[in-house]
Amino acid sequence: MTLSKRVQGMTETTRPSAAPASTPPAPPTSSQSKTDPQVPQAEANAKAPPKRRTTPRVAQLRKQLRPKLLATPDEADEWSSTNPEHQQIVRDRLQVILHRANIQLSEHERRELEEALIVDLLGFGAIEPLVRDKSYSEIMVNGPEIIFAERKGKLIETDIAFDDEEHVQWTSQRIVRPLQRDLSRRNPMVDARLPDGSRVHLIMPPSALAGTTITIRKFPESRLTVQDLINFGSLTNEVAEFLDACVRVRLNMVVSGGTGSGKTTLLNVLSSFIPDDERIVTIEDSAELNLAQRHVVRLETCPPLPGSDEGKLVIRDLVKGALRMRPDRIVVGECRSGEALDMLQAMNTGHDGSLTTLHANGPREAISRLETMCLMAGMDIPLDVIRAQIASAVNLIVQQSRLKDGSRKITQITEVQGMEGNSVTLQDIFVYKTADHQGMGPSHSGGGVLEPSGFRPRFYNRFEEMGIRMDPKIFGADRMQFSRKGN
Repeated sequence: MTLSKRVQGMTETTRPSAAPASTPPAPPTSSQSKTDPQVPQAEANAKAPPKRRTTPRVAQLRKQLRPKLLATPDEADEWSSTNPEHQQIVRDRLQVILHRANIQLSEHERRELEEALIVDLLGFGAIEPLVRDKSYSEIMVNGPEIIFAERKGKLIETDIAFDDEEHVQWTSQRIVRPLQRDLSRRNPMVDARLPDGSRVHLIMPPSALAGTTITIRKFPESRLTVQDLINFGSLTNEVAEFLDACVRVRLNMVVSGGTGSGKTTLLNVLSSFIPDDERIVTIEDSAELNLAQRHVVRLETCPPLPGSDEGKLVIRDLVKGALRMRPDRIVVGECRSGEALDMLQAMNTGHDGSLTTLHANGPREAISRLETMCLMAGMDIPLDVIRAQIASAVNLIVQQSRLKDGSRKITQITEVQGMEGNSVTLQDIFVYKTADHQGMGPSHSGGGVLEPSGFRPRFYNRFEEMGIRMDPKIFGADRMQFSRKGN
């Protein structure tokens, strides 16, 4: 059957059901994403905002014509939806196909179809407006029907929807294909990034029950500086001065925090304190760090070749390789598994001044998480030996948190003082407090400030050895002192 007959036959079957773009969304069908079975359907529909949808006829043409406008599946992988020349190529090819297939469209339908195909072939489909809008910091696609976005720390469900699951899959392939990564039944979960550096995580069915999920973590267009964080209230001038000194005297530092708390942003800022004459090796799953220094080697994990285990490089492989590259500093974007043991050994064998992040809700939990990750290395090492490694390797834990009001702040800066018996001893140097907060730990409400605990860190003599003079008031020597020793 010719292209003309296939497309014409398809459009004739869809023409009677055509509806304007403003038509309210129909209830999800069995092939679309489903709501929580414990929530009544009427209640679930009432909570969802009205969705902007492509008209049925245009949606069907859009699906049919997407692959036919490209000479090869990867032809438009390097093209951009904002490039007028690339847009015109799509328009010209569309006009040729519509003419050959004798498809009659109204002016409104033609414009709608052009715009839909441009964002599908050159951009990121239905979520293209969210990707281009710099005010959104995170985009979450939970199948074709439900798309959330974060703006100013608040999550909202958007009025955007994909046409169907195949539409989400098309967009997913456009994201991963330029990176030579495989998203398929054989490899249903992939980490990737967008051309602007935004981090992407994708999971497809059957693991994603409601349809393919796409989670995009966006980053500011311009590199954030320590002054930006001070202006945001994430830290104070005194704390910034202290952290700058800690990096310059080559302390090993761990940035701890929950998902979306701002760990990578803070790691970027801490890395900016590294002197320009030092060789820095950064290691990440998906490259996010954006260092300003000239002498930076950026490494990223590599998935295996399709259909084999060859060509795979994980964080642990890259950490081991980095040790042979004469680094002055090693910066690991995030420790998640056995690479933590390699990182600790590097810190303990002359590669001081290293930086990394990990997921934990507090400094004490960060120590426990490091212990667990070291055990995941598969080596038969006693727990007390691992704790001794942590105590001798890590100097400082900086806890980053996302507060109840959506703001992201440093809530604790804690010194790792060593071992006391079988426990790692910790001491808070700065703690985030609000005016009405009581207790020893940090506050979780907005409107507070990082306050000194009154204790001067034990590594203070390293500042003096480097000729760094700090005002004793930074540590609040005149304040009431309190201790956070390990149990």
